[in-house]
Amino acid sequence: MSSVLERFLTYVQIDTQSDPHSTSFPSTEKQRKLSQLLVAELQELGIEDAHLDEHGYVYATIPATTSKDNVPVICFCSHVDTSPDVTGAGVEPIVHRNWDGSDIVLPLDRNQVIRRSEHPDLEAQIGNDIVTASGNTLLGADNKAGVAEIMAAAEYLMQHPEIRHGEIKILFTPDEEVGRGTEKVDLEKLGADYGYTMDGETVGTLEDETFTADGAVITIEGVSTHPGFAKGKLENALKIAAEILTALPKDRLSPETTEGMEGFIHPVHLEGIQEKATIEFIIRDFSEEGLKQKEDFLRGIMEQVLTRYPHSKANLEVREQYRNMKVVLDHHPEVVEYALEAIRRAGMEPERRSIRGGTDGSRLSFMGLPCPNIFAGEHAFHSRLEWVSVQDMEKAVEVIIHLAQVWEEKTV
Repeated sequence: MSSVLERFLTYVQIDTQSDPHSTSFPSTEKQRKLSQLLVAELQELGIEDAHLDEHGYVYATIPATTSKDNVPVICFCSHVDTSPDVTGAGVEPIVHRNWDGSDIVLPLDRNQVIRRSEHPDLEAQIGNDIVTASGNTLLGADNKAGVAEIMAAAEYLMQHPEIRHGEIKILFTPDEEVGRGTEKVDLEKLGADYGYTMDGETVGTLEDETFTADGAVITIEGVSTHPGFAKGKLENALKIAAEILTALPKDRLSPETTEGMEGFIHPVHLEGIQEKATIEFIIRDFSEEGLKQKEDFLRGIMEQVLTRYPHSKANLEVREQYRNMKVVLDHHPEVVEYALEAIRRAGMEPERRSIRGGTDGSRLSFMGLPCPNIFAGEHAFHSRLEWVSVQDMEKAVEVIIHLAQVWEEKTV
């Protein structure tokens, strides 16, 4: 387990930022640099089948050590890419040893301050070792903490064959941050019965429920004409788009006004000219019914605005993104229960949570690999204030090792 920090510090210095506007797969070639390193490290551990496929996925198998021949094959999965929201180039990680509870000022931009008062999970970290970036990049703990934890657990299990477990699969994916992490994964080749993503936040938590998610695009076709002769003729698509956005509720149905089990409608991109404009949204809820209600609400706003522009047209197109994995996991309760038991064995009281977001596990579950999400210790992800505790990462390694044993012990 001692290797988890060393591995993490190495991985975060490799830029693996994905690109939502790319049409290639993976969306950026630089993701392969980390994946190639992981394959080499896995092979050095004695995992002979470790390889990188043409799509940028890393597959590997830790051989079984049990004499039982019916232990389900479990998979541990993390993604190598980092968020497009903040640069991941030139990451300079800092380890704040034996953190004393004071605010952490990041040296390359002293306006970037990780304040204990603004990060509740820091309360439990006094005396621990906190890893941050230096202020001008994200850290990359989302999800290189998970990658490092799986690698450290693989090292430990390969060095301790006396630990009884079934066959364990490792999967590292590209492009999770741009919603394409499972697009080309080969589950038949992977050969796992159940999976776990290591991509969660607070130590001791397990997430078995995600948003149900759609993307939506409103395309507006206005009426264009020369502005000098536009009276009574011009219907500006940009202004129509602005009216639609203005009509969204100010006190509800947005990320900044919701929490817990509340969903939202969130505009993420606007572009156009006076003749044509598009608005891209993400729509989130924990149920299909709630998602449909929000889509109908957005469509109603669009149609109401269009009544003031009789010669213009607008269309709302909805695209499925991912679904609430709880729908699948409820049919396989042992997948969650065994993970909770592993967390207990690692000395923590487990907490089940719902994710106000999604993971690769959301799609993997509906593809046939039931896959809840276990904590990796990452916090304030997608920002320059991102941080992770070394001790939390070590606990995640312990959970992986215990979980492999639980599956073996529970198989009769």
